[in-house]
Amino acid sequence: MNSTIVFIHGMFQNPKSWAKWITYFEAKEYNCLAPAWPLHEGEPADLRANPPAGLGDLELNDIIVKIEEMILKLDDKPIVVGHSVGGLIVQLLVNRKMVKAGVAIDSVAPNAMLDFDWGFFKNSAAIANPFKGNEPFEMDGQTFQETFCNTMDPEETKLAYQEFATHDSRNVLRDCMGEAGQLDVELAHAPLLLIAGEKDQIIPASLTEKNAKAYTDEGSITSFKEFPNRGHYICGEPGWEEVAAYAYNWLEDNKTAFQEEQKGFFK
Repeated sequence: MNSTIVFIHGMFQNPKSWAKWITYFEAKEYNCLAPAWPLHEGEPADLRANPPAGLGDLELNDIIVKIEEMILKLDDKPIVVGHSVGGLIVQLLVNRKMVKAGVAIDSVAPNAMLDFDWGFFKNSAAIANPFKGNEPFEMDGQTFQETFCNTMDPEETKLAYQEFATHDSRNVLRDCMGEAGQLDVELAHAPLLLIAGEKDQIIPASLTEKNAKAYTDEGSITSFKEFPNRGHYICGEPGWEEVAAYAYNWLEDNKTAFQEEQKGFFK
């Protein structure tokens, strides 16, 4: 059995979004875990129809604490793979030396890092809108098409929305842009891969590349990979297997570094 991989979902999703990736990596003999964020357990359709009480009050640190507590119960440091806000959580866990490797996909960037992209500003402003208070952001089919699934056809998007989309707390994104989303990009760190989708309307590929280049420790492994014609739904849209295979091969290529990290500086 290989290492444990902890899959961390992002906003407007829950662990069900990782089902295909879990099957893929379990076939490679990894032990796979996919914790739900607080108030994200269950079937997405049920969560949309009956949003859990208190969803709008959920904060980023509530999510991080739950995942950290789970990791601390494991026998060894895991690998973590995260999407969007889950990608930022991956980076925070890497920075805190709690994991032996991280893969951050279409990741929200740390340290309030911005990109001068219209889609990025439009979508971020709509979610974080301060005039909405703690009212949850309700993800509808049209918004899901325009933001997550802009590279997919309408029928594919409709199915993805029905099976995987959830509503979410505006405070999570607000926190990402504040103190909770801060980390030290100059520290030595465990191997980290950042993956971008060329046509992502939520996290532009240019922002993910900027994020990767912000890490400055020359003794640490920081890798960047951009996939053409992919949107924010990169982990679920057609061709997801290519992305998963790239992550798998990167993990295999860096196994020696993981082993050194596990027993050495980061232990």
